[in-house]
Amino acid sequence: MNSPADALRCAPAAGPPAAHDHASRAGTLDELRRIIRRIENSRPPRPAPEPVERVVGGELVETGQGPLVVVRREYPLSHQHGSLALAHALDVSPSVLELIARAGEAPADARGLLFLDTETTGLAGGTGTYAFLVGAGYVEGDRFVVVQHFMRDFDEEPALLAALHPLLERASGLVTFNGAGFDVPLLETRFVLARRRWPGTLAHVDLLRPARRVWSACFPDCRLTTLEREVLGLIRDNDVPGALIPALYFEFLRSRSAAPLARVFAHNCDDVLSLAALLGWFTRALDGGADPPPGAGELAGLGRLWERADPERSVACYRQALAAGLEGLDGHHVRLRLALWEKRRARWEAACALWQAAAGAGGGFDLRPWEELAKYHEHRRRDIAAARSIVVEALALARAAAASPRFFDALTHRLARLERRLGLGGRVSGGAEARLSLSPRRL
Repeated sequence: MNSPADALRCAPAAGPPAAHDHASRAGTLDELRRIIRRIENSRPPRPAPEPVERVVGGELVETGQGPLVVVRREYPLSHQHGSLALAHALDVSPSVLELIARAGEAPADARGLLFLDTETTGLAGGTGTYAFLVGAGYVEGDRFVVVQHFMRDFDEEPALLAALHPLLERASGLVTFNGAGFDVPLLETRFVLARRRWPGTLAHVDLLRPARRVWSACFPDCRLTTLEREVLGLIRDNDVPGALIPALYFEFLRSRSAAPLARVFAHNCDDVLSLAALLGWFTRALDGGADPPPGAGELAGLGRLWERADPERSVACYRQALAAGLEGLDGHHVRLRLALWEKRRARWEAACALWQAAAGAGGGFDLRPWEELAKYHEHRRRDIAAARSIVVEALALARAAAASPRFFDALTHRLARLERRLGLGGRVSGGAEARLSLSPRRL
């Protein structure tokens, strides 16, 4: 009986494949190639990306430095952006512009203002950051016009700067939000790198500065979207966060799909409109015509704005803020400011009432109203005993509030001097001695 191994040894050797096998395989491959070609030819061609200008509602404009996508939108001056009409920005007086602009940079003509906002490839600034979208708003007749300039790639920057240059040249000044720290230095850098002249004498109103003075104590932050919501009563619909905008632009450069850019253009346009509306709010609030009237915290902020330019108006704002119920730390600071105003005019009764209110307010211990009351009784009324009583009471409250040791040092020194004037030999006596023994420096 043959084994399997014997069977294998006896099997005939395999010869080369027959010629008809080669022909069969070649025919099969050719058939597969024909099928693939039929499938590819029957598939509809991939549509080209829709042009940016069509997606965002603009047009391709020849600038003399190359093509540029430009979007133009017009609004009647009666257009309400949130709770305010755009026309209020035109009512701004020279005194208000001078108040909210940087020193020496107040624009002369409100109708010539250029409201400017940029969207950039990054938030760090520097020579590697480009402004790929620049929105500019201005008044033209009875309309407020927003023109947006967009470069589809970096080689279109000369066209963008060429389109922007005449707007800057004819403007009486710029209005921005944080433009002094970001937008304007960035654009100036891009102009310089492109060997173009930047209008260096352009007046500039950066609304972030007055916004911080008015609202820093009212809201958690002073971002533009916060002020839109809290001040203008505007909530954006389907807005794109500013931090995501650079990534959306780079995705457009990669894919050439412009669909996500529609939200970027809407975001930029809203920013420009908000600049005009916020300027209108400052115009009405600082001229006393705001409707609804500013709240207590806003009145205190307006008082801070007026302090150097018009102290009388500042005091009026502070008084209105207290009458409107301003309390807490803001109310405390306003009372001290008003007390200083009354002191400088030797209106001692009014000053003392404000110091007493500030001294009796809750919260942390503040040495200033107590010192002022003690000095008034010692030097104005010549009532050393009353001054001593005030210092003793202040020491007790400072201990209860765990105040800074330097407050104890100042009060102890003042009390010792008053004790000497009373003939007590500078020795702290009675209840005051017991209180002093518990001061933090002695524990």
